[in-house]
Order: sequence, then C-alpha cells, then structure tokens
Amino acid sequence: MGFSKIWPVFFVLACCFLAGPRAAGAEPGEKITYLISPVGVSVYSDEGPVDLDGRRVNLVTFKTRAWGFDDLEKIYSDPETQLPLKVERFVSFLFKKEHLVEEYRPQEKTLSITKYVNGKVVATYHFKADGPIHNAVILPFSLRNVKDLKTGWTFTARLPDPIKIELVAIENIEVPAGAFKAYHFTSDPKKVEIWISCDEARIPVKIKGFGGYDYTLVMEKVEKGSLVR
Repeated sequence: MGFSKIWPVFFVLACCFLAGPRAAGAEPGEKITYLISPVGVSVYSDEGPVDLDGRRVNLVTFKTRAWGFDDLEKIYSDPETQLPLKVERFVSFLFKKEHLVEEYRPQEKTLSITKYVNGKVVATYHFKADGPIHNAVILPFSLRNVKDLKTGWTFTARLPDPIKIELVAIENIEVPAGAFKAYHFTSDPKKVEIWISCDEARIPVKIKGFGGYDYTLVMEKVEKGSLVR
C-alpha cells in the first residue's frame, strides 16, 4: 500500500532523505512562504532543536491552506542523519478533522501511521522498505545539504516506494520572490520536480508534484532565522 492510498499526492509529495548537518543557509527561525497553484499557501518554519522522548531533535512545521483544507505538520528529525523520527499532522476539511501520527524507525526501515478521528483510532498503516523511509515534505530542504552538486548527480529516496532523484540542469528561474540561478532536479518515476537556488542559502524556490493531484509551489518570500540554537 502506497502513501497515495492514504492522502492526495499533493500532500504526500509536498522527505528528508540525505544525511548531513543543517544547511549553511538554514537557521532556526527561518520561515519560507510558498504560493500554491492552482490555489493555496504553504509556510515552512524551522523551529530549531526541541526535546522528543528524552532526546534532542530538530523540529520544522509545514502549514498548508488550500480549497477549504488546513494541514499543520510537525516534523521531528534526527539532527545527525536528518532522517524523520516522528510527524504529527492536524488536518481540517470542511466538515471533518483528523489527527495522524507517523512513527519512523530508520534502523528497522519501517514506518507506522495511526489515524485518529475525535480522539479515537480509526485506521493504522504499516510500511517496510529496503532502507530508511523518508518524509515527503522536507525532501526539497534536505537537498540543501548536498555538496559539490554537478549535473547528473542522483539519489534514491523511499516514500516508501523508491524514486530516483537527478540533477538535470542549472538554469535561471523566476518566482514571486525574485529571479534565481537554480539547480533543477527531476525524479523517476515522474513524481516531483525541484528547483534549489545556487547561492549559499540553497533555498527551494519552486516545487512541482505530479500524480492524482498536480501542483506547483513557488516561493513568495523568505524570512531569515532569528532563534538562538
């Protein structure tokens, strides 16, 4: 069973898949606002280090509003490997609210998802892959950590089904936040396209998802980090 059986592809492909330290341009407190086509807004926020079950982890939030749909995701990840550990989702539709908890176990290569409605468990899902399973939301932000990027660079992520990410070009791109020289990544199978700025900040300036619900995110503005580590 794939993620698309649980949520629309938009909110699946909207992952943390690379090990390494926090990107040079990414600081606690950083906030990036994206406009969604055909309609909506998403805001990525780096909340810095927090405690989770007795250990120090990184926390980012991703808030989305589109078509009468609100989605707040709290994503906890390992500060050393950047692999996801836990995700809490609070989803509101027009007449329905859901709470989902994703538990990642990188060493076991598994993911468990529990879905709650009105505080009661209504469904559970279990996944196993041939390597650590990644989280789809923070995939573009993990790309910020890759050093010495060159055209032809590839990586395989698991969502939990594998997809091959490739740097296909370096090109100029224009979004509401301005004009950028950017690394252009595609995937096989065709699930996502990502453009990351070529400067030190390495900001994801444009993201496209393909599947049952095609979408495009373009950066509207970015606010630099202001939190103390």
